[in-house]
Amino acid sequence: MFEYRQVLVRMRQGDSDREIARARLMGRVKAAALRATATEQGWLESDQPLPDDAALAEVLAPTPAAAGPASTVEPFRDQIAAWREKGVQGTTIYDALVRNHGYTGSYSAVRRFLQRLDAATPKATVILDFAPGEAAQVDFGAGPLIPDERTGELLKTWVFVMTLCHSRHQYAELIRHQNVETWLACHRRAFEWFGGVPERVIIDNAKCAIIRACHRDPEVQRAYAECAEGYGFKIDPCPPRDPQKKGRVEAGVKYIKRRFFPLREFRHLRDANEQLSAWVLGTAGNRVHGSTHQRPLDQFTEVEQPLLQPLPDAPPELATWTQVKVHRDAHVQFRKALYSVPFQRVGQSLWLKATSTTVRLYADHQLVATHTRLFAAGQRSTVTDHMPPEAIAHLLRDPQWCRRQAERIGPACTTLIERLFANRVLENLRAAQGVIRLAKAYSPERLERACQRALEFDNPRYRAVKTILERGLDQHTDPQQAFDQLGEAYTGGGRFSRDTRKLLTH
Repeated sequence: MFEYRQVLVRMRQGDSDREIARARLMGRVKAAALRATATEQGWLESDQPLPDDAALAEVLAPTPAAAGPASTVEPFRDQIAAWREKGVQGTTIYDALVRNHGYTGSYSAVRRFLQRLDAATPKATVILDFAPGEAAQVDFGAGPLIPDERTGELLKTWVFVMTLCHSRHQYAELIRHQNVETWLACHRRAFEWFGGVPERVIIDNAKCAIIRACHRDPEVQRAYAECAEGYGFKIDPCPPRDPQKKGRVEAGVKYIKRRFFPLREFRHLRDANEQLSAWVLGTAGNRVHGSTHQRPLDQFTEVEQPLLQPLPDAPPELATWTQVKVHRDAHVQFRKALYSVPFQRVGQSLWLKATSTTVRLYADHQLVATHTRLFAAGQRSTVTDHMPPEAIAHLLRDPQWCRRQAERIGPACTTLIERLFANRVLENLRAAQGVIRLAKAYSPERLERACQRALEFDNPRYRAVKTILERGLDQHTDPQQAFDQLGEAYTGGGRFSRDTRKLLTH
């Protein structure tokens, strides 16, 4: 109404419509219409005061345009409002209307309806204030492609940023992965960078920190919970789909991406992090912050750093927890490496706790196995006691064991075992183990004589030795009788077999 009031004052002073238009206050046509209305309302009478803006607006406000036809989306207003309140996008709402309600209108109609709906319900925000040392905010952001130090291959990176909410001083690090181990290690280095720990850490719902996001009852990663307990901070996850709750670190990530990454060259990841650390302490730390109008590094050293919680005397152990299932071979797999557990646990689900040096496996809080951490894919750590007895026996009874046992039994047994292992076609380890095992059933003395007799007939095989013992041929002194009975070991007493003596005389 200020424009109209100026024109009315000029009219009361005697200016014509042409003079008002020449002064660029209002066009001649519009000025003429205003003069007619003002004359009718008596506003040009010099002895009468001008009405206030509310009275002017009541008369001069434009007549609202006639309402057009009702929107085709209007019948679904309540449902759309509920969806919009949950943050559902317009395209998703349109698809749901078509799929579930048979909507035949256009997406443009839905978009216009949402614009009017959003304009009718504006959202206001509240600036959050934090005391020194009260909180830090953490977030990831996409980083540049950086060459691998060994191969030179360009690899994708992310930037981890932790911003102290009061001073805006930050820790930033370029990383290759967003897994739990990297997440915990970045927290440790950030706390060491600040020389203290804030009371709480405000985070997004990243999988490396939160297993299940929930507005009221989020589920925290077990490893991250242990880290928080060890350092003495509280985890404060943002509500799902509400990143504004950590706007300070969001702004910090954008600042790094816009001011640090462009027009820089990085030889490798280590070089990039060295440059980033220097930039945080230099350019970023000594700039005048747009919100606080203070230098973040000065605010940190003078105000916030003394109020941070002290670092623990001994850094807490950072470990990754995951559930694993015991395979039939009594091993579990973690990061493509295999670790053994007692064979009685086959088929069970266990908790695996992995640190940078060890791997521990638990069943209902009971420690069942401990291994040195392996990092190469395909490596295997096996404890012999974890294997079944038969597997242990097989592993322990190798060829050297068989030779030692044969030497204790006698020279004939030793010779027979050596001839078994000399076979170029068969491995014969189980055959040798079987021969040695016969000493328990028949005594070492009888086994030695049986081996001697098998060698005399040039038949150093497990079945021949066993047949000699079963039929007592090792105790016969008549060679011909033993020869005939041994022949049955080959013919099996077959009904149509030829006589052994006739067979061997040709």
